[in-house]
Amino acid sequence: MSVGKCILVGGRFVVMSSPDLQELRSLARRLFTTGVTAADPALALNNAWLREPPPGPSANGRNIVIAFGKAAIAMMTRARDLLGHVSEVTCIAVTNDENYRRVEVDSARVFSAGHPVPDERGVRAAQVVADTLRAATDEDVVIVLISGGGSALLPAPLPGLSLEDKSRTTDTLLRAGLDIGRMNAVRQHLSRLKGGGMARLARPAPVFAYILSDVPGDHPGVVASGPTAGQIMAREQVVEMLDRRNLLAALPGDARDLLTLPRSDPDLPASMAASENDVTCVNTIIGGNGMSLAAIVDSVDEFPMEVAESDYSLDVGVAGRLMLDHAVQLPSGTLRGLVFGGESHVQVRGNGLGGRNQELALRFAIGARERGLDGNWVFLSGGTDGRDGPTDSAGAVVDRSSLDRMMTMGVDPSHALARNDSYPALKASGDHLHIGGTGTNVADIQVFLRA
Repeated sequence: MSVGKCILVGGRFVVMSSPDLQELRSLARRLFTTGVTAADPALALNNAWLREPPPGPSANGRNIVIAFGKAAIAMMTRARDLLGHVSEVTCIAVTNDENYRRVEVDSARVFSAGHPVPDERGVRAAQVVADTLRAATDEDVVIVLISGGGSALLPAPLPGLSLEDKSRTTDTLLRAGLDIGRMNAVRQHLSRLKGGGMARLARPAPVFAYILSDVPGDHPGVVASGPTAGQIMAREQVVEMLDRRNLLAALPGDARDLLTLPRSDPDLPASMAASENDVTCVNTIIGGNGMSLAAIVDSVDEFPMEVAESDYSLDVGVAGRLMLDHAVQLPSGTLRGLVFGGESHVQVRGNGLGGRNQELALRFAIGARERGLDGNWVFLSGGTDGRDGPTDSAGAVVDRSSLDRMMTMGVDPSHALARNDSYPALKASGDHLHIGGTGTNVADIQVFLRA
């Protein structure tokens, strides 16, 4: 098959002539953008709503719309349009600073809160949400619109737990390299809203949740820590898991006590799923990482492009090695591509600056040189929300010359990796992926191209 330069024709990528390294880099970025576009929150909600619309409230009732996460404003705005001219609608949206904007929506309150580090703005917004849900009656219908980032944006610590201690708990778990499922399993037992808390507060009103998933497997209990779903793990299982990893003793005392001591507060998560807890709750997944990967593959003509089969929501070092295993099997001289997805996690051992996508890209570049990956190749790793960790970058696009560019600028790639200092290393090589806030979030996408 001929090798070719790729251009966009009718929404599909078509091979035209032999691509050089810069053209491969450009193609990788465009393919990534295709995946992000496929996760458009308003379109995803519109399609799911038309397939499974929520029922209307009773004659004396109202629709209560609670949207939170990085796609909250787009989802709330579309939901208000879909509801049309109903008698009464209450709308609340909570999103991050990058995606915040004022909206012209009747009866809407929009809040901006801290992410990835929760702040007092989020606590105040969570209180408004909790008060609104408590006021719901059996004549109302509650519509919850959930997207990635919701765990941090809507913090509601249990009585006795400060926001600072809850944040310290999250930081401890992040640095230990816990995956998102285990992380959110812990968060559920420290919050009034997570782990089915929203559904319990809304009782007896029926709850219908539309979820844009940013987690592997699209489990409703994991996305934003499952505010309309049941627990991921029972409290005893969480304690055992933390103790096995020597993390229980590292938690702040108040958090440790809430996890281990007997309690009977009705605001605490029950052991049963929300739908079994005298609550009518329907959770609908409207989009996710797998759908975006499929859209990338479907956009390509004339050269092989496929989704790798394995789950890459792993330790970043393991994920990088597995991706390289696939990459080295692609022959050079013929344009081919792979896409990967998921959300790797980093065990922090240094005090540098970076994020999981930047570290994955740096690890891939180092591993590619060690394993002799030749020919023209590029590897992109990016967060679909446009932000990777506490940085202004969504990730990085590395190629066969990235390490040389770093070393020319006086940066030792291996030393940077050992310090978890990928951000300045990739800045030195000019490999950052800057796209700004996208208004959506379906985890991470990796694109590998070899010609």
